[in-house]
Amino acid sequence: MKTVLVSAVALVDLDGRVLLAQRPEGKSLAGMWEFPGGKVEQGETPEAALIRELHEELGIETWASCLAPLTFASHTYESFHLLMPLFICRRWGGTVQGREGQALAWVRPEKLRDYPMPPADLPLIPILRDWL
Repeated sequence: MKTVLVSAVALVDLDGRVLLAQRPEGKSLAGMWEFPGGKVEQGETPEAALIRELHEELGIETWASCLAPLTFASHTYESFHLLMPLFICRRWGGTVQGREGQALAWVRPEKLRDYPMPPADLPLIPILRDWL
């Protein structure tokens, strides 16, 4: 079974809220909410992938020094295994906006379970809640 490396980030604003993005129609797991991020490309580090994805998807800039590793998810889907490091980021430049038509929500940590999320993301919630 193929292993897919995806890097994700919990962007945390000054009020302690975490950004979630809704997967758009046409993508697998459409309508589900997730931590922003994306696939790590060949020759790319997880941090570099996040910096690229945050610029492409949300229109913001951040730096590797602002990405703190917190935990990871390891989940087997039907056709692949997902390995997903989760980073925390509290510093970025620019204004967060959904550049790919995705809905965004700033969510208090205790309310994360109110948003339907992919199975791989669910185990990350209690760790994130405890950390924040």
